[in-house]
Amino acid sequence: MESLYKTHQCLVENLRVPVRRALMDEIDWHDRLIGIKGTRGVGKTTFLLQYAKEHFEPTDRSCLYINMNNFYFQGRTLFEFATEFMHSGGMVLLIDQVYKDPNWSHELRMIYDRCPRLRVVFTGSSVMRLKEENPELNGIVTSYNLRGFSFREFLNLQTGLNLRSYAIREIQNRHERISDEILPLVNPLDYFPLYLKRGYYPFFVEKANFSESLLKAMNMMIEVDIPFIKQIELKYLNKLKKLLYLLAVSGSGAPNVSQLAQDMLTSRATVMSYIKCLSDARLINMVYRNGEAYPKKPARLLMHNTNLMYAMNLSEISQQTLLETFFQNSLWGRHDVRTGDRSSTFLVDGKQRFRICDEEPKRRCTDVIYARSGILKGKDQEVPIWMYGFLY
Repeated sequence: MESLYKTHQCLVENLRVPVRRALMDEIDWHDRLIGIKGTRGVGKTTFLLQYAKEHFEPTDRSCLYINMNNFYFQGRTLFEFATEFMHSGGMVLLIDQVYKDPNWSHELRMIYDRCPRLRVVFTGSSVMRLKEENPELNGIVTSYNLRGFSFREFLNLQTGLNLRSYAIREIQNRHERISDEILPLVNPLDYFPLYLKRGYYPFFVEKANFSESLLKAMNMMIEVDIPFIKQIELKYLNKLKKLLYLLAVSGSGAPNVSQLAQDMLTSRATVMSYIKCLSDARLINMVYRNGEAYPKKPARLLMHNTNLMYAMNLSEISQQTLLETFFQNSLWGRHDVRTGDRSSTFLVDGKQRFRICDEEPKRRCTDVIYARSGILKGKDQEVPIWMYGFLY
């Protein structure tokens, strides 16, 4: 265990956090069992270490970060380790990649039941369904989603500013005043195109090639996370990759499941199951009509974020689809986004209709908000689309 303390101290002392994530202040850290899910590359490890650095001295042995990739845990169970840690004065155990323990949910349940003085914060893949597939954790775990950088966080990192976030209703009702607060400090349109290409994943701050790093992360999601958690045989990985490519090049409409099944030499049911896996891995987003849900076929499929569209080196990227992907991703996780009707692109939270516009709309509906690209400041129902990057 001593080597784990030394590793923890070294990691915390050498941690450099470019931007403090908004989720840090949204979590109730007093809960005894906290799960933080996120796709590869969004900064889950850094997030755990940032919490340790903010609340404990590096040499404080009451807090410990561990990674389940460590071979140390091949020789003992997580519950055994947590018990020893608690008896030696431990109070907060930070567990990275908890799903690498094949009995992780059972072990966490035992820790919760038998180590009452211990608080546990763990990270897991976005592919995991914490409560749906692990009923023994129902009622005891509080789960959160760590997303990639919002446009606001990216802008703060690029400029050194400390611009705050806004609720969607606040943007809807006072977007002109919000523009007056932001525009004297920075021109968001100077940074918006770069964000769409490479601003969502925190590793863009590294000197390494961003596209190669993202492609590596995407392949790890498909080759490691999905098969490991969903128990998909390795011989089917090429079908998963092919499906992702076919969905990416087919545009943002409803998937032709029968044609996809024919192209992949598999069944419709398998195609829908794989689509759900890619959605859980946060590589794509399934957008449904109001009142519909999986396993029904989605009305639309979008890439999870715009960086993925560029990383896949698509021969042609529709500006309209790019903007719709940005908007949907900005609202993802906190708002219910559905396909709209003829006069709108999306229906949000079952009541507000939005139309994503690459240019000034020719005809307007009084109950539709127009999220427009290329403008710094809106007027009335017309809101700059970049402002929806300030939701978190």
